[in-house]
Amino acid sequence: MHRRHMLQLGLTGALASAAPVWAQVSGATLNASDFGAAGDGATIDTRAIQAAIDAAAAQGGGTVALNPGLYLSGSLFVKSGVTLAIGRGAILRGLRDLSAYPMVRTRVAGIEMEWPAGLLNVYRERNARITGEGTVDGDGKVFWDSYWAMRRDYDPRDLRWAADYDCRRPRLIHVYDSDQVEVSGLNLTRSGFWTVHVCYSRDVTVSDLIVRNNIGGRGPSTDGIDIDSSERVLVERCDLAVNDDAICIKAGRDWDGLRVARPCREVRVRDCVVRDALAGMTFGSETSGGFEDIEVSGLRIEYPVPLGIFFKSGHTRGGTISNIRLNRIHLQDVATLFRVNLNWYPSYSYARIPPEITDVPDYWRALATPVPREQGIPHIHDVRLSDIKAVGGKIGFEAAAYPEAPLRDFTFERLDWDVREAGSIANAENWRFVDCNIDTLDGTGPKMTDSRNVTGLRTRAA
Repeated sequence: MHRRHMLQLGLTGALASAAPVWAQVSGATLNASDFGAAGDGATIDTRAIQAAIDAAAAQGGGTVALNPGLYLSGSLFVKSGVTLAIGRGAILRGLRDLSAYPMVRTRVAGIEMEWPAGLLNVYRERNARITGEGTVDGDGKVFWDSYWAMRRDYDPRDLRWAADYDCRRPRLIHVYDSDQVEVSGLNLTRSGFWTVHVCYSRDVTVSDLIVRNNIGGRGPSTDGIDIDSSERVLVERCDLAVNDDAICIKAGRDWDGLRVARPCREVRVRDCVVRDALAGMTFGSETSGGFEDIEVSGLRIEYPVPLGIFFKSGHTRGGTISNIRLNRIHLQDVATLFRVNLNWYPSYSYARIPPEITDVPDYWRALATPVPREQGIPHIHDVRLSDIKAVGGKIGFEAAAYPEAPLRDFTFERLDWDVREAGSIANAENWRFVDCNIDTLDGTGPKMTDSRNVTGLRTRAA
């Protein structure tokens, strides 16, 4: 199952700087066992492994290797110039105690706040790698269970929106405000929260990962790969089975995201497969900083994933999404192929602090700060989908926006869809279909409402 292609070939243009930077790393290879790491499945090895990383950084760079074994650990911080090599047969397993993950300033689900560090972190560093053919295991069920317990308390009190922020769960790999980073080759499993989160970073490569989060349960919010307000990011040859968004582009939420105003741009996703998730390729819902120049190619999305390509946001998010290109995508038995929902999940998307609660954290106030409608309505334009093959689908389109901000300038080329029904499109403007075949049971195209200048496809009026 492993596909190890550690050389990146043929990168040109805007992503040329994402080509291998680790060739610059020098220094000796240090073995974590020489610093006291036992790898016996009983000893807590956090301090020993961190000591090896710090020693490599102190000598100007180098590699820290984990031999075969089971290493129990809390948060580890990979430093500039250091490669953490988790070799075949080595398992790094996260501790179940939240105190093993120190609080750091970061962004979580679109809001800047204090949050537990990940199991593996590249935090404000440069030229760092986390690689190997071993396993990083979050052992996350204890954190999943704590979340569901909080939801049982919060949901009846109209606090659904707060649970994801109040229930603190560690991410598996956290790359924050860093440059020239590689995460590659590993088996990642049972993350307590998001699996790989790349935030406020530049020139990052995420490649050849196998992500299997649905072991021993289906953890909430166990996204696969989240690219958040970052630039020049390459994601390739990853194989994902998760319980939320498999690959997701993000850029901040509501008032806080609009305040930060950092876009996500120059991202390439290519040659990945999604075997299980709630959605295969997602844009949002944190859209406040906007997305620009995102290209997805060679993606395969398989059953039982219910949703293929998903743009989601809310009327308090804002942001502009433009220059999005999706090509060479295969959807196998995916129920809904293409969805745009800009009023997504209201009980989560729109925070309202109950008046009887007066002692609230700052991040609650950030979530609940009103956003004027003219700032809060997201805008999506210049989106191109080409060579999209779908077999065994149920609904082709579920796409709608707002009358004052229609979905503008979408181009669909060479769609080949076998789908039960074409679905519906609303608030579309200047949509063009070229050489498209959408084969439906009743032989009709999508139902169109509040749209204009849609050409090249048979449609039904509402």
